[in-house]
Amino acid sequence: MKAIAYYQSLPISHPEALQDVHLPEPVIGERDLLVEVKAVSVNPVDVKVRANMAPEAGQAKVLGWDAAGVVKAVGAKASLFQVGDRVWYAGALHRPGANSELHAVDERIVGRMPDSLDFESAAALPLTTITAWELLFDRLQVLANGAPSGKKLLIVGAAGGVGSIMLQLARQLTGLTVIATASRPETQAWVKDLGAHQVIDHRQPLSQELKRIGMAEVDYVASLNQTDAHFAEIVAALAPQGKLALIDDPAALDVSQLKRKSISLHWEFMYTRSMFATDDQIEQHKLLTELARLVDAGIVRSTAAERFGAINAANLKRAHALLESNAAKGKIVLSGF
Repeated sequence: MKAIAYYQSLPISHPEALQDVHLPEPVIGERDLLVEVKAVSVNPVDVKVRANMAPEAGQAKVLGWDAAGVVKAVGAKASLFQVGDRVWYAGALHRPGANSELHAVDERIVGRMPDSLDFESAAALPLTTITAWELLFDRLQVLANGAPSGKKLLIVGAAGGVGSIMLQLARQLTGLTVIATASRPETQAWVKDLGAHQVIDHRQPLSQELKRIGMAEVDYVASLNQTDAHFAEIVAALAPQGKLALIDDPAALDVSQLKRKSISLHWEFMYTRSMFATDDQIEQHKLLTELARLVDAGIVRSTAAERFGAINAANLKRAHALLESNAAKGKIVLSGF
């Protein structure tokens, strides 16, 4: 089968950073689905893995942890799907990625695609939605009842993939006042359109920007990138007994700064369930099922913003380069081989 892989960790500008290859078709396990991949999207995790995780000598490593496609076969103990079902999922970090014509994935982390979306639009959503959903409702324990709470959420780095879906979930499903950070006119317009009540510039001190819009403090912060650079200002912006959740990988954080305000710190990593085979893996299947309902009801929309054409090494290299520039908004999607 056709696939895109790498054999050593190289800068994305290198001709062999990603390569078009042919690999054997995957063998599925008892709870697996074999999916014919129709579309994928690209996430920061792809960039991080490519840059930091070299495969064993002579082995090809396939990236890609957002996919939409059609079920071609089911494992002996798989019961949630049938051949021909249209599905979407984010996969598992410890298994080969979905930048391949065929892909094996555990059915417990897969959902049926929304009827209203094409494959590209669908592929943009699973990883970022699972991340945003778990951060908001599991880590920060925000109530998803839509009732006005008087509480405020600040999303740092709101124009990216996770922020673009978190804005929608927070605005549509909670009673929070949502403040987004974005630094360029096009990204500020993007986050406003997705539901931000207020937009501030993260190139300026966050606490001062909040005061500029008449807010002294916030109750929750979702920090989606450059947490270490913003950490002191996040602490200043948070109310006493506030909550901070992050998804990035800061080199170091002085968590003692949180003590005076009794701020709680939470980390979100959507691969925890699949990586450790937790008893509640099925929750991601349920989450994607609910997301499909929200999409078909017009409550949540796809965050696909850039369509880069066919799934091949050249186009995936372009996508990695754009993500590395920190100038992307929404999600980058590719389709077809």
